[in-house]
Amino acid sequence: QCPGVRSLGIDTTSTKKEAEMIRVATLNDAAAILKIYTPYILKTAITFEYQVPTPPSFQQRLTKTLLTHPWLVYEHEGQVAGYAYANFYNEREAYQWTTVSSAYVDEDYRSRGFGKILYTRLFEILKHQGFRNVYALITLPNDPSVQYHERHGFERFAICEKVGYKMDRWWDVGWWRLA
Repeated sequence: QCPGVRSLGIDTTSTKKEAEMIRVATLNDAAAILKIYTPYILKTAITFEYQVPTPPSFQQRLTKTLLTHPWLVYEHEGQVAGYAYANFYNEREAYQWTTVSSAYVDEDYRSRGFGKILYTRLFEILKHQGFRNVYALITLPNDPSVQYHERHGFERFAICEKVGYKMDRWWDVGWWRLA
């Protein structure tokens, strides 16, 4: 089994200013994380979820992820401004060293570098945990996300055409891997 982030003894705090930090998400963060995620569900095809998860189901998702993978939040002036996490690529045991990453930033905090800081810390933790591959799935077209991932060292290796249907149209999904 992959060790959980808490078992590593990695300091996940980072202070550019005293009012900012990166830390492991807790169940108390679920509502704030869901608040960030909701506009992506309702207004975009960035995620293929159709309906906003209920708070209890989202807490279960957070709990399950934290058993094996890191889920980080960026706290700015006491508010969760963004989050990044990794999750199973596939639940079969042989895939346990491969993960899929995601990052979301609150609409009010975009273009401040919070996502970059979150992803940098997330990848440090994944490396310490022994993960060998990190993938990102990007709904296409989505130039900002493609550029964001490529700035972090991801390279595109596949495109699955018309695999997701949302907002009255079919969407392609690109696969990127951290090189």
